[in-house]
Amino acid sequence: MRAFALGLLLLLGGCLGTPPGVEPVGNFDAQRYLGIWYEIARLDHVFERGLDGVTATYSLNDDGSIRVLNRGYRAETSEWAEAEGVARFVDDDSTGHLKVSFFGPFYSSYVVFELGRNYDYAFVSGFNNNYVWLLARTPEVSAELKERFLRRAGDLGFAVDELLFVDQGRNVAP
Repeated sequence: MRAFALGLLLLLGGCLGTPPGVEPVGNFDAQRYLGIWYEIARLDHVFERGLDGVTATYSLNDDGSIRVLNRGYRAETSEWAEAEGVARFVDDDSTGHLKVSFFGPFYSSYVVFELGRNYDYAFVSGFNNNYVWLLARTPEVSAELKERFLRRAGDLGFAVDELLFVDQGRNVAP
């Protein structure tokens, strides 16, 4: 769990920019974005390495910020790892560009650059091309959505050949 949190610190020591060509969605509705999201694909990093069943749960804090709870299962140790943070909008609350912190004053970009009409999936990047995720409201998505993500992320310069598709087996009802 400590390595998970430490890795998130490394990510969040970055900046609040966006990768070249990545534009945050407009008409973003934080209320609709709240709840649980399943990580379908990611570029792997030390803070998530070895984790399956990864989810992100967003809820509203009393001060209007968003509570972030990331959770994943580390089969190597048979343990769940968690990291809790806070997200705030970088500009206005109708633009899908937030800054997230898991440790004090260190923030990094969380850029929603595509969002399903029904808030059923999201393409998210960090501040550069080293961080990209496909999130969904369900532990499994269609092949068509995976292909759309691969095309879009590839067009934006993300290393799609290095993407890891997350095993969500622990989050799928038998």
